Amino acid sequence: MAKLGKLTARTVETAGVGKHGDGGGLWFVVRKNGSKAWVFRYTWHGKERSMGLGPYPDVGLAEAREKAADARQLLRNGVDPISYRRSQSRKVPTFKVCAERYLAAHAPAWSNPKTPKHWRGSLERHAYPIIGDMPVNAIETSHVMEILETLWFDRPEMGSRVRGRIERILSWAAVQGYRDPLNPARWRGHLDQLLPQPTKVRAVEHYKHVPYQELPGVLEKIRSMPGITPQAVVFMALTAARGIEVRQAEWAEIDLETSTWTIPGGKMKAGKEHRVPLSPEAVALLEALPRFEGKGSQLIFPSPSGGVLSDMALKRVLVRAGIDATPHGLRSTFATWAREQTGYPWEIVESCLAHAVGSSVAQAYNRGDMLARRRRLMEEWGAYLSTPRPAGEVVPLPMRG
Repeated sequence: MAKLGKLTARTVETAGVGKHGDGGGLWFVVRKNGSKAWVFRYTWHGKERSMGLGPYPDVGLAEAREKAADARQLLRNGVDPISYRRSQSRKVPTFKVCAERYLAAHAPAWSNPKTPKHWRGSLERHAYPIIGDMPVNAIETSHVMEILETLWFDRPEMGSRVRGRIERILSWAAVQGYRDPLNPARWRGHLDQLLPQPTKVRAVEHYKHVPYQELPGVLEKIRSMPGITPQAVVFMALTAARGIEVRQAEWAEIDLETSTWTIPGGKMKAGKEHRVPLSPEAVALLEALPRFEGKGSQLIFPSPSGGVLSDMALKRVLVRAGIDATPHGLRSTFATWAREQTGYPWEIVESCLAHAVGSSVAQAYNRGDMLARRRRLMEEWGAYLSTPRPAGEVVPLPMRG
C-alpha cells in the first residue's frame, strides 16, 4: 500500500488546482471554480470507483483520513463502501420485520405449510427477546452468542436450527442492502471457533420407533380403535410415508386400479412427485374407509372438523396403544426391517422412503423410480405387518434382489 499521510494541514490549505494524494486512496481535489473536496478512490470487482467524503473546510484533513480508514476496513471485509453508505441512508428495519419479510418471500416454496409457524415459534422464544427490536444492521456476534450460549448446551439441535435461521435472515437483509454482508451468525470460520459442534454436545436423539418384531401386534391393536385417525397411522405404517404426506393425502392421488398413490411434488420434502406402490393390505384399508361430504371431502383422513389432521393426533393414537414412539419412527421401523430381514439393495429401501439416492449425477442418469421392485418390497412389508406374531418371534423373509 502507498505511504499514508503525505499531506499536511498547510499543504491542504495552500493546494492549487488538481488532485493531491494523501495515500491509501484518499485524494484532495481542488477544482478550477475554487471548490475543494475529499474523495476516496478504490477498485471494486475490477472497476475504479470514487466516493465523496465531504467538502473542505467542512471536513478537515483528520476527519477525511478517518473516513478513508473506515472505507478501507469495509473493503477488507468484502463490502463496497458506496453501497454500504447507501444502505445506511435508508430506514433500516428491525430483525423481526426482516424475519417476517423473509418468511413471506420463502414460505410459498416450502413443502410443509407449518414450517413458517415453526420458524416464528423458535424465533419468538429465543431470538426476538434479544434482537427482535434491534435495527438489523446493529446485530453483531455478541448478540448472536447471547442467544445461543445457553440454548446451545441445553438443546443443541434447537440451537443449531435457531442459528441457521438467524443466518439466513441476516443474509437476506444484507442482499437487501440493510446491513454489512459479513454475517455474525455464520458457522464456518466464525461461530465454530466459539461453540462446539452441536453433535458433540450431546448425541442426536433419533425418532423413537417401534421394533419391527412388535409392530404387527401394535397395528392389530390400533386397527381395532374407532375413528379415522387410527387408520391413518396404519396406512402410514403400510406405506412408510411421512406423516404430513398421509395427513394431506387426497382421494384424487389414489389409483386403486393400479394400486398406486401419486404424491404431487408440492407436498413432498424434496419437491418432486413420488409414486407409492400400495400393497393389497393398503388398498383394502382404503376401500373400507368412508367417503365424507362437505368440507375436507377430498381428504382421505380428515380431522373431525373436516381439516387436515395434526401430527399430534397421530401421536395420540400411539399413546392410546401404550407405545412410546413417534409416528415418524414408523419409517425407521420399516427401514430396519428391510435391511435386516430382506436382501433388497439399499437404493430400493431409500427410494421407498422418498430419499434421494446417490449423487446428483447418479440421480440424473437414474430416470426411473424403480416402482416394480419397490412394489415387491412393499407387498412383503404389508404381508408382514398383517400377520401378528408372539412377542420375541422373528421370522426372516426370503432374500430378494
